[in-house]
Amino acid sequence: MYNMNFSEKLVIHTAELPWLDSPSASVFRKPLEREGVEHGHTTSVVRYSKDASFKGHNHPEGEEIFVLSGVFSDENGDYPAGTYLRNPPGSKHVPFSKDGCEILVKLNQFDDQDSASVRINTETQPWLQGQGGLQVMPLHSFGTENVALVKWPAGERFLPHKHFGGEEIFVISGTFCDEHGQYPKHTWIRSPHMSEHYPFVEEQTVILVKTGHLPINN
Repeated sequence: MYNMNFSEKLVIHTAELPWLDSPSASVFRKPLEREGVEHGHTTSVVRYSKDASFKGHNHPEGEEIFVLSGVFSDENGDYPAGTYLRNPPGSKHVPFSKDGCEILVKLNQFDDQDSASVRINTETQPWLQGQGGLQVMPLHSFGTENVALVKWPAGERFLPHKHFGGEEIFVISGTFCDEHGQYPKHTWIRSPHMSEHYPFVEEQTVILVKTGHLPINN
């Protein structure tokens, strides 16, 4: 097990991590949290080299993907940078990338009843007005879990708040900040149930946010 204590806050600057081998010789990954070596609850940044492929496999408890760069593909279609995907529990596919890509992947973290298949190209979706100067793009909700992109204009500050069911942030662009530090592009932050912070930015910043999904008691 690796980084599976959900009662502690994690901050990982993924750009500083080395790429590790995977079962495919042309696919590499940076594990962020992992229950088992090749099974269970897993979050990783994954890089497909040019013409890389991965053998067909099942997702017994679902797969969630955000395409960070390049074009990710499977037998169902091509997904350019900015695409958000959810493959529900019991789904399977044969992924590949013709020109190479990097993706954020979360495996085996779905509620058994969360059966939605989601394909959203966030580059073509409208932004909604959020609190203050924030813009929000909802991506998925189920039970207490909510996933969205949030765009922060330069200089924006948000009220201090707590995270019921925890919060995960992946910085897509810019630099996210709070009273604890600064988090540049591709930083992953996992904050536990009822954690609190006072977030702000100095430059325009886009973050992928998931809330309400972590254990209340770890």
